[in-house]
Amino acid sequence: MTLQVQPKLIIHGGAGSSLQGKGGLASVRRSLHTVIQEVYSLLITGATASDAVVQGCQMLEDDPRFNAGTGSVLQSDGQIRMSASLMDGTSGRFSGVINVARVKNPIEMALFLQNSPDRVLSDYGSSELARELQIPTYNALTDLRLNEWMQEREDNFKRTMAGVVAEPEMAEMSNAGRGTIGVVALDGYGQLAAGTSTGGKGFERIGRVSDSAMPAGNYATQYAGVSCTGIGEDIIDECLAAKIVIRVSDGMSLKEAMLRSFTEASKNERDLGAIALDATGAISYGKTSEVLLAAYHNGDTIGDTLEWNDGELIGYC
Repeated sequence: MTLQVQPKLIIHGGAGSSLQGKGGLASVRRSLHTVIQEVYSLLITGATASDAVVQGCQMLEDDPRFNAGTGSVLQSDGQIRMSASLMDGTSGRFSGVINVARVKNPIEMALFLQNSPDRVLSDYGSSELARELQIPTYNALTDLRLNEWMQEREDNFKRTMAGVVAEPEMAEMSNAGRGTIGVVALDGYGQLAAGTSTGGKGFERIGRVSDSAMPAGNYATQYAGVSCTGIGEDIIDECLAAKIVIRVSDGMSLKEAMLRSFTEASKNERDLGAIALDATGAISYGKTSEVLLAAYHNGDTIGDTLEWNDGELIGYC
């Protein structure tokens, strides 16, 4: 089947308050660019947007640097509970799992649920589904995340969230990290999809639900797709992903929708970021936090936002 449009791709690995230490910056850039290269190669050989999103999310979940899948943060009781969702803009279907434990790739469960009559499952339902699908039990814990939790327990959980990136040379970020991964893709047939996955805030109350398995944090139609990162409660309060996508679906340009939405979020003193694509192939990203860990392929070259810190609310290409 001949490709009809030039595929586009954008991914993120979270947001934070600073990105100091060139060793850490270089390693995150390598990780993000590796995902971009592999997933974009799938798109130009005919993969659908949903397939590309799932592949990209799997790769980011498998990278222990990021707070999703392997390398997820621990909740206050020392357990890992992950959430993920997938939305196919062509079918209009949203699916996801909330607070699932002991699986390697929560995004795979979200993919399975795309064709289920029950498309969003909480912790107990997710565990039952994992058993039904005979998904192997997997321990996503890393030494860095365990040490992070043990140190915080000694401090009586004074921090309200864990570090966005699990990287020794990036300890500067751990004071205010917002950890999520996400992928938005436009395939060669003009179809859009978005996926988001997270280990949560870290140190949170048991049962807390993030935005990542809600339309607030992950949303797509035939017109646009958005994946969010940041403080989940702020993203939920703004209903950010759905707000941006609906504005584009109602006729606003992606640039205008992003700028208006991030201006509102900034005025409301939210701490968040987002990546976005529309059906024309326009790429945009925004943040109210200091740093957004994102990379993209515009059809010609790979770029990223790791050193984008010019005070602008949104970027556009």
